[in-house]
Amino acid sequence: MTTVFPSASPTWRGWTIWGVGVAAYILSVVNRTSLSAVGVDTAHRFDIDASTLSMFAVIQLGVYGAMQIPVGLMLDRYGARPLITAGMLLMAVGQLVMALSPNVGIAIAARMLLGAGDAAVFPSVLRLIATWFPSQRGPVMVQVTGIVGQLGQIVAVVPLAALLHATTWSIAFGSVAGLGVLFAVLVFAVIRNHPPDRDRDVTVDTDTGAIRVVTSAVDNRVGIRAAWSHPGTRLAFWSHFTTPFAGSAFVMLWGFPFLTAGEGLSQGQAALVTTVYVLAGILIGPIVGSLSTRVPTLRSRALVLPAIAVQAVAWLIVIAQPGPAPLWMLLGLAVALAMGGPASMVAFDHARTHNPSHRLSTATGITNSGGFLAGLIAVFLIGVALDLQGAGTPETYTLDAFRLAFLTQVPLWVVGSVFIVVERKRTRIHIGLDQPRRRRRQATRGA
Repeated sequence: MTTVFPSASPTWRGWTIWGVGVAAYILSVVNRTSLSAVGVDTAHRFDIDASTLSMFAVIQLGVYGAMQIPVGLMLDRYGARPLITAGMLLMAVGQLVMALSPNVGIAIAARMLLGAGDAAVFPSVLRLIATWFPSQRGPVMVQVTGIVGQLGQIVAVVPLAALLHATTWSIAFGSVAGLGVLFAVLVFAVIRNHPPDRDRDVTVDTDTGAIRVVTSAVDNRVGIRAAWSHPGTRLAFWSHFTTPFAGSAFVMLWGFPFLTAGEGLSQGQAALVTTVYVLAGILIGPIVGSLSTRVPTLRSRALVLPAIAVQAVAWLIVIAQPGPAPLWMLLGLAVALAMGGPASMVAFDHARTHNPSHRLSTATGITNSGGFLAGLIAVFLIGVALDLQGAGTPETYTLDAFRLAFLTQVPLWVVGSVFIVVERKRTRIHIGLDQPRRRRRQATRGA
């Protein structure tokens, strides 16, 4: 391997490759959240109840989570370029099947294809950052990538919904499929796995000259057990489990039906609420990231638990309203829910802090699974709760039914918060910041 260190500043080619990768990620977010503003249309088209509608998101998230380990293995073997290309093509096929699907079974299969294709994109863009940019810039570039990618949610809510209502279901989803094919060609033409002066995916520290091979794969069962045995990894899992699921359930499926059919907002007003959710997350993200680096021993108490509390309180205030909530209150709810995404990134700080480098991919995979597990549980419980109240179709949606359905999130917040408190204490004891209770009692008696 030729050892040629890049300059501290990335080349124009590196920026171009990153730009194409981020654009592909934005499109993957559009695909992921493409039902967010058209859930009611989906229920009408396939004549399905709320539980079945929730399965669109549940199965999609399940496939996304299940693909994380295979994607890591394939990244290590083939690199980012073929995986992003394949991801774009899978999502294009999924949206084409969605556009033409005659029944709900085929439509759900289409969402599975979307989940599989989506799973390949973000980890691949992170690999490009590691191989095309100096390692010192990695954390900032990852944050920027995640923030910019969320703009895809606005595209899914506003232009896609407008296109569907102005044309037809097949034209709207077929158009997204066409974009996927175009982006697959663009990615294959522009993106390269690593700079031409290297023959492997490596990250370089331009301050020290240190070179490290980039790997993404979750390691063997021994590594998984070792990662989970550390309370810091469990703290990361429960932090990621508890912080983002309310926002995910809201923006992926149930927010728009709640706002329009429940609260009585117009399509434009509901789009405004969802747009505020996205923009607030973009603004809050850098603040949370900065605070996380400044208070490394207080992340759970100062950032994670307050974010959970704000979301829960905001939801309970909206639910407790005797009638439809005013628009300003729903906008406040959107801002509160937006705190969940940035707070969930603190979980990866926990995973990185408490695991050695050779186990980081494993700990990150465990952490990431928490948020998707909670998200699919929340989406499914809301759908089941609507059906149990006899409000499972757009014609029977009511504000009271939605209020009770969204209360199913409370047990997830409670369980997750309890485990965060428990594992935080265990982590502090493990790294020597706190003493075990028994030892503390003995010290007190001795005094």
